[in-house]
Amino acid sequence: MAQLPTTRTGFARLIDHTVLKPEATAADIDRLCDECREYGFYAACVNPIWVERCVRRLAGSSTCVASVAGFPLGASLSATKADEARRVVEHGATEVDMVVNVGALIAGDEAAVVQDVEAVVSAAKRTNQSALVKVILETRALTEEQIVRGCHCAAEAQADFVKTSTGFHSAGGATVEHVALLRKHAPPLKVKAAGGIRDVPTALAMIEAGADRLGMSASVAVVTALPA
Repeated sequence: MAQLPTTRTGFARLIDHTVLKPEATAADIDRLCDECREYGFYAACVNPIWVERCVRRLAGSSTCVASVAGFPLGASLSATKADEARRVVEHGATEVDMVVNVGALIAGDEAAVVQDVEAVVSAAKRTNQSALVKVILETRALTEEQIVRGCHCAAEAQADFVKTSTGFHSAGGATVEHVALLRKHAPPLKVKAAGGIRDVPTALAMIEAGADRLGMSASVAVVTALPA
C-alpha cells in the first residue's frame, strides 16, 4: 500500500498517466509523454501501436512505458494476449496491463483464468525478466467472491499487480470498496485502481483503501490541484 503523498511530485509517482481511447492520435500521445516528463508520472500507459513512439519520446526521463494485452474485453485467445505482451515488451514497455478472461472467472473456471494469466506473465518475463504484469479483473462486473477468486488466480499465475478496471466497461470503474477488497486478498501482489478517478478526493480515497498505483487520464488536473 502506498503512503499518502504530501506533494505534487510524490502524487505523480503513483500515477500511470493513460491514453487508451481508440481515437488517440500521434499528437495526443506526444502530449501524454510531454506531460509525463513535466510532472514525473510513474508510467505512460498506451495501446500497443504507440509503445515505440513513447519509448523514444520518454528516453532519459523517469517515466516508464506501460501497455495493454487483451484490452479492453479480455476475450482474446491466451496466445494472442501473450503475443501482444511479448511484442510490447520487445518494443520497450516494461509493464503490461492485461485483461483477465472475465467470463471464465465468472463461471468459476479457475484453471482457465490461471492459464490465461500465466501465458502473459511467461511471455512478458521471458522477454524482459524485470517486466511487470498487472491483471485487470473488471471488478464492477464481478461479485465479491469472484473478485477474491481473481486475486488468488493472479497470485497463482505469478503476476505482479491486480487492477480494478479497464475504464471501458459499462458497469463502471474503481470503487473504494473494491480496492479495499483487493488489498485484503491480493498480497503479495500490489493493487492498481483505475477507471473514473478524476479528482483529488477520489484519488486519495483509493490510496487510503490500499492502492499502490492509480491509472488516470485526468492526471494533470489532479496533480495541479495539489501543492507543488
